[in-house]
Amino acid sequence: MKRCPECRRDYYDDTLLYCLDDGNPLLEGPATASGGDEPATAILHSTAAPGEAPTRAQIQITDQTAILPKGTGDIVPKARGFDKRLLFAPLALAVIVLGGFFGYRYITPAKQINSIAVMPFENRNSDADTDYLSDGLAESVIFRLTQIPDLRVSPTSSVMRYKGKETDVAKIASELGVDAVMTGRLTKRGDNLNITVELVDARTNKSLWGEQYERKLSELLTTQREIVAEIVSKLQLKLSGESEQKLAKKYTNNDEAYQLYLRGQYHLTKRSKDDIYKAIDYYEQSIKLDPNFALAYAGLSYAYQLDVGNSYFSFSMEEGLKRAKDAAVRAAEIDPNLAEARTVIGISLSKELKWTEAEREYRKAIEIDPKNAGSHYQYGIFLQYYGRTGDSIREIKTAVELDPQSLIMQANLAGAYLFDRQSELGLDLAKKAFDLDPNFSSGRFWLAYAYCANKKYAETIELIDAAPRDEVSQRLLARFRGYALAKSGRRSEAESILAKYSSDPTFSDSSNAATIYGALGDKNKAFAALEKGFAAKEQLSRMKVDPLFDDLRDDPRFKELLKRMNLPE
Repeated sequence: MKRCPECRRDYYDDTLLYCLDDGNPLLEGPATASGGDEPATAILHSTAAPGEAPTRAQIQITDQTAILPKGTGDIVPKARGFDKRLLFAPLALAVIVLGGFFGYRYITPAKQINSIAVMPFENRNSDADTDYLSDGLAESVIFRLTQIPDLRVSPTSSVMRYKGKETDVAKIASELGVDAVMTGRLTKRGDNLNITVELVDARTNKSLWGEQYERKLSELLTTQREIVAEIVSKLQLKLSGESEQKLAKKYTNNDEAYQLYLRGQYHLTKRSKDDIYKAIDYYEQSIKLDPNFALAYAGLSYAYQLDVGNSYFSFSMEEGLKRAKDAAVRAAEIDPNLAEARTVIGISLSKELKWTEAEREYRKAIEIDPKNAGSHYQYGIFLQYYGRTGDSIREIKTAVELDPQSLIMQANLAGAYLFDRQSELGLDLAKKAFDLDPNFSSGRFWLAYAYCANKKYAETIELIDAAPRDEVSQRLLARFRGYALAKSGRRSEAESILAKYSSDPTFSDSSNAATIYGALGDKNKAFAALEKGFAAKEQLSRMKVDPLFDDLRDDPRFKELLKRMNLPE
């Protein structure tokens, strides 16, 4: 027999390890046993409410209690004249009740867990330099669990908003719509790691599994694989041969390369100029240690993609595109079945205006991993370039369904409706995305876009005037401010913004200047700007569906430019 030391409930199934009520490890034998001298009391009936743990019961027939003498199974009355047959009925009833109770609790299978959220690990060091480990370990577990077809896993972007906040499992599960939540804590002391994890069934608030790992930093790869294996075991997930292969897949065996990759991922998510620098540096260091680390090449490609058009580096945009594509192709050469590699190849090909080849790569990425929100999202953006706005809405909506907490995806879904000429709905979605986080730059960007598309120029200017004055925000919003000023008849102010596109290298997007010229009615300067952008391989692709290009759309030069971009009219 086993007993829970907390609630003192007894269990007669020796295969059980944890209490079914509070999740505590069970102890062998009664916690209060005193050498076995205590006589066993016959459990003949119970006064416990249905569902409670059975307790010792006494027969309340007379003032005499039936005792099981030690070492026997017979019931012996303490007083003479007691009719043993009176015991048979309650004894039989007790057997039926207990049999039904244990049969229900231990034979009836628990409801299957079909979804899980892995929270960012708590960094107990309170050291920013260790954040890449706590965030990266959670991200790696998420990445591997997404390889299981029948398990829905909340993506990293959805769970990161809970970082640093008090963990309320029930609230998190409700907000993310999952059955189970895994939390973890990480402490680093020199080269030693202490990692504690717990998996909780959010529907019952019972612990399914908990473990503590004392490992070296160099064993981080092995540890994350063990954590995933334990989760699969505790959730009793049935895996196909293909899923087992994906879970067992080793992307690298070099622990140092893996840690450098995690550092790269950590900085990539921050998206600032300095962080992109750092991400690229860490990816390149990782690749030097393991030239066959496909994930590091995919990360490197995406980092270069983010830089294109931002003029962060000394080399040209054309050189940046080449580096991005080379890294993406190398990732796919190493691992043809890596969805992330196929996606970044698709991005590179679309920027080269190779639409058919790009679409093939996007579709291949989604075929490899249908649950990859990033692949659906990037494919949706690509479809806008080609003018297939209805298909774009479908793909970006799928991405949002897979990653409902992603602010960037929700904001771009508003854009998808704007490009589909559902302007009012686009504005409504843009407002909702902005309200989720008014400090999120892309939310403000798409709301300004939506105001312009709905001819709400005063609101556009007011929104932008309230924006942060940092370089990135001002560069992103300058187009909309200039466009709104031009449409409002404030020509000189619009021209002052156009001057920045001529003098400031960070304002290098010619298509943005073209929309302002178009709003001012100066078509010749607008097309001159577009020709300059086309020659410099700037990204002009959205002009096919962008409502801010409507002032130029009826000009023959517009159709000619689309033709040179290999886009249908």
